[in-house]
Amino acid sequence: MGLLKLLSANRSENLFLPAHGRGKALPENIKNLMKLRPGIWDLPELFEIGGPLISEGAIAESQKSSAYEVGVDRCWYGVNGATGLLQSSLLALARPGQAVLMPRNIHKSCIQACLFGGLIPILFNVPYFTDRGHASVFDRKWLQSVFKKAREFEEDIAAVVLVNPTYQGYSADMESLIKEIHSHSLPVLVDEAHGAYFISQIRPDLPKSAIYFGADLVVHSLHKSAPGLVQSAVLWSQGDKVDPFTIERSIELLQTSSPSSLLLASCESSIKDLIESKGLKKLESRIDEAELLREFLINKEVPLLKNNDPLRIILHTSKIGLSGIEIDKRFMRKGIIGELAEPGTLTFCLGLSSHKRLGKKFVRIWDDIVRSLGQQEPCFFKKPPFSIVSKPYKPCSSSWGSNFDKVNLHDAIGRISVEMVCPYPPGIPLLIPGEILDEARVNWLIDQKCFWPEQISDFVRVISH
Repeated sequence: MGLLKLLSANRSENLFLPAHGRGKALPENIKNLMKLRPGIWDLPELFEIGGPLISEGAIAESQKSSAYEVGVDRCWYGVNGATGLLQSSLLALARPGQAVLMPRNIHKSCIQACLFGGLIPILFNVPYFTDRGHASVFDRKWLQSVFKKAREFEEDIAAVVLVNPTYQGYSADMESLIKEIHSHSLPVLVDEAHGAYFISQIRPDLPKSAIYFGADLVVHSLHKSAPGLVQSAVLWSQGDKVDPFTIERSIELLQTSSPSSLLLASCESSIKDLIESKGLKKLESRIDEAELLREFLINKEVPLLKNNDPLRIILHTSKIGLSGIEIDKRFMRKGIIGELAEPGTLTFCLGLSSHKRLGKKFVRIWDDIVRSLGQQEPCFFKKPPFSIVSKPYKPCSSSWGSNFDKVNLHDAIGRISVEMVCPYPPGIPLLIPGEILDEARVNWLIDQKCFWPEQISDFVRVISH
């Protein structure tokens, strides 16, 4: 009963995901479908409907059409989010015992795929904004130094994973990064969960999808950055570096055998909204509105950070010494609910619904918060103590399955983790199974606990002696 009440509760300003804004920006055909008799759309994989892995039926035709419209060879709709398709992609790219090169700001789902796939994550560090505590983007020169260092590990690297854009909307020069990876004859998977609408190419000054720069596999979350329902996602594939049969076999391992027909219809509709004229006009209107909002807030001296996604507004709370986690609670009490609260920032996802009267309310709440708490000295964050390239001391999968002791963080120096330490959101691991807790890492985790008191424990599970 409590859940039903929460689902139907009115929330005045929905600046959180999914991007359809509690139904306001859902595609019209999905709205109309859900107005029909309750449950009429809840169908199994009937012959004429099919499924994502069935070669005939409406879903197969829909996937072919979407791939053609976007300009890739194949696509598969997903019903367990970008998580399921990222994990399927990794299992398709690498065999047990092979390594995958991936950035430190990787989503936890990719580390989980390494756990159950027997893969070796070779993790490379990324630039870091000390004024806000965010991972930054990197360039081709940075990636070249990563490849040079990674060769010292003498592992069989099967693929590279990139994350673009970040949760907060920072975007890199993907064309140069993909060229560098392909120069090493390696396939690249891009976690573009937060950049689905980049396929629209709506304006030349906005980022383009990695699809258009030749990425072999790209995963989009269709609820994070398109008007899809939660759990809807799509995997795009092109080129000859990854066998589609291997992809489908991996998807079958992880996907439910009874995919939701409603979610599959949502995949189709949300993609159409990003490439057809009616949806593009709506998207362009939302972007224009978002840019006017940003300009208004900046003129009112609200501290915002620059990013590459106009639909993400980053409030820079640490600029005046305040925690985004605490500020988030105060905004919520006043009727504005953000998406991503972090120690130095609070990110609001404007999504694809309209927020024309948001500016004045936002400024009023922010000014009240500042008057109440007062401005402090700017807060800065220590860079994570990561090497430019590293790998777990012991395999992730065997470490995760080991007998363990639960020890205080202060007593964990020299021990090997069996767990992931991962504030969520954003879902970026600070520690993964198999890594050694050296003194620098322990001290850094203790510092992080001060910033994330409800997300990081005083204790960590380590392999038993």
